[in-house]
Amino acid sequence: MLKSLSGEFKMNQEINKSIIDTSLRIARKGEGGLIVVGECKYKPLVKQEVNSFNILENPKLFESLILMDGAVIIKQNGFLEAYGVKIYSNNILPNFGTRHSAAVSASMKKGNIVYLISEEERKVKIFRDGSLVLQIDALEKGIEKNTHKISEILESVGVGTLGSIGASILVPTLGITLISGVILFGGSHYLINMIKNWGGSYKQYS
Repeated sequence: MLKSLSGEFKMNQEINKSIIDTSLRIARKGEGGLIVVGECKYKPLVKQEVNSFNILENPKLFESLILMDGAVIIKQNGFLEAYGVKIYSNNILPNFGTRHSAAVSASMKKGNIVYLISEEERKVKIFRDGSLVLQIDALEKGIEKNTHKISEILESVGVGTLGSIGASILVPTLGITLISGVILFGGSHYLINMIKNWGGSYKQYS
């Protein structure tokens, strides 16, 4: 692989998988949410009465906090930092809601990953570096069986396998369908080969 599966890489994959699993459950129920992994400026909208915890150890509590108004902030080690918060955003995106604007703004800080759960589309959109990098259809049959692969792709994106070709904030001009129900925007040769090694296929999306 481009990056060896060190302890940190494996931990990040576990955190990604847990968030993706939870986000898909929420999207399937027609609910929405916003999760930021990393650092951003925010203002609590509710009293912070829940102590910090590892989301891998208590996914049900994690899910209940996502369903509250506002965003959930997770440290990169997988521990809850805050919930029910308003993210300060300098980006107002025409024809899109405040949640999208907050997702883009929060993802601009290097190293951050932002998960936007769309209740209308029943999709999970994942942002890095101010751009949409992955979109997952929560209604795709059997998608939950592939979340470990999706988390591997997402963590690989973070070590430079994602190019900027064709990537834009919300209306990408180029995408690759990696797994049924999953679209990667601005894909790379490495990730295409990863899918082939899994025995899968891909197709161009525009």
